[in-house]
Amino acid sequence: MPITAQRIIVLDTETTGMPVTDGHRVLEIGCVEVVGRRLTGRNFHIYLQPDRDSDEGAIGVHGITSEFLRDKPRFAEVADEFYEYIRGATLVIHNAAFDVGFLNNEFALLGQADRADLSQYCTIVDSLGLARARHPGQRNSLDALCKRYGIDLSERSLHGALLDAELLADVYLAMTGGQTSLSLAGNGDTEEGGDEQGSQVRRLPANRPLGRIIMATEAELAAHVAHLERIAKAAGGAALWVEET
Repeated sequence: MPITAQRIIVLDTETTGMPVTDGHRVLEIGCVEVVGRRLTGRNFHIYLQPDRDSDEGAIGVHGITSEFLRDKPRFAEVADEFYEYIRGATLVIHNAAFDVGFLNNEFALLGQADRADLSQYCTIVDSLGLARARHPGQRNSLDALCKRYGIDLSERSLHGALLDAELLADVYLAMTGGQTSLSLAGNGDTEEGGDEQGSQVRRLPANRPLGRIIMATEAELAAHVAHLERIAKAAGGAALWVEET
């Protein structure tokens, strides 16, 4: 279901590796703000000095080296700003348990127990779970969802927290913004593989000219009322959509 909270923060992190229980740390945070289903441009993006090297596998994913991070701030230096930015918002995160676990750990390492559980001051929505419910049995990685919803991936050669948050914001708005063309069984878009034949989101412009409004005639309204009365008689009660007066 679409989230109705006033302020949504689409969030992603990059880390030195995994799992967090092996002492791995956050080295990049990217957040995109959405208000009224529109990107506001008031984003949050920071690279962090994690005080440890990244695993080779992690560097292969995000390409962020220890040398690049050498002069970057530590989480302690930005913790207050980050907390104030996300506090009270709905956080949309792909595979939320991963990012939330790492961010909770960063606050915990600072001894900030009151901030070490994001769910206590934010609403957390896992877009991966949302995608799995909407597209059962299909690939639901961020790449797969971008292809499914026709979102441009040409600038993404490596993972990056801000870029991935921007892509996820587009995916989330498309995924919760209305019906797209149907993806029928057998089109190859499954967990097992096959061609990705994504549906395109087709949005009508907000300033499109409106068509002529045709009002029902008195005769048509009377026929409608009579039809509802026949339904009520057959069903033994008024139709659910008839407002009682």
